[in-house]
Amino acid sequence: MTRPVRLGAVNYLNVRPLVHGLDARPDLVSLRFDVPSICARLLAEGAIDLGMIPSIAYRPSERIVPGVCIGSDGPVASVCLFTRRPVREITSIALDTSSETSATLTRILSVRAFEIAPRFLSHAPDLPSMLAKADAALLIGDAALFAEARAHGAVKLDLGQAWNDLTGLPFVWAFWAGRPGAADPDAVSLLQQAAEAGMAVTDRIAAAYCEDQPARTSVAQRYLRENLAFRLTPRAIEGLRAYYREAAALGLIAAVPDPAFYEAAPDASPGEPIE
Repeated sequence: MTRPVRLGAVNYLNVRPLVHGLDARPDLVSLRFDVPSICARLLAEGAIDLGMIPSIAYRPSERIVPGVCIGSDGPVASVCLFTRRPVREITSIALDTSSETSATLTRILSVRAFEIAPRFLSHAPDLPSMLAKADAALLIGDAALFAEARAHGAVKLDLGQAWNDLTGLPFVWAFWAGRPGAADPDAVSLLQQAAEAGMAVTDRIAAAYCEDQPARTSVAQRYLRENLAFRLTPRAIEGLRAYYREAAALGLIAAVPDPAFYEAAPDASPGEPIE
């Protein structure tokens, strides 16, 4: 690597294990945090070399860092629909503007799983305001993870679980991606090693993240330990492809992209667990 690789990550708890220790290597990488939609825009503009982009933002011209993702295989806890009505009676949904991936998934599940045709409106992630304007609200990230549904007279429907129930597959929410040539095998190896190191200390990462709000620590630790899957395995890639097929079938994307990967480090290959 001739210069530090510019990384753009999402500013949620879920990415912290994947960037563990990278701040100690300013000679190799620089790191900034934004919401998922901003990560995708910065990557498209060339302001960063690699972005932790939402899955829906992937373009066929880009390459994916193999073996690493933010995924789930069952309940994810941080992408949820909050509703005050039974699901089949929902007529309107306020969509969190932070991530198009989750908004697209909500549209897919509405048709394929919930069998509803609601009106959708985009809204900043503020649950009381969203529920004042719609029957249900999609929240993602920390806002969804720590929200108390009952305090707002709502129930919380986990969209990771809903996808798993529909397809039997994991869901891939985000991954490192960039233009061809933006990451050489050394950069790939560095990101894989950071992920492995982070996965080994998730309780410590969660505690540090919640230092200013320690009451959230146990929820954060359980989330990183039990809800998230950080390895982009062949089965996860199958789930990613299924998501693209579903989105294309509903006209939400123009075509089904075929994931392409950067050259892997010698001890790993695209989609395989990093041992």
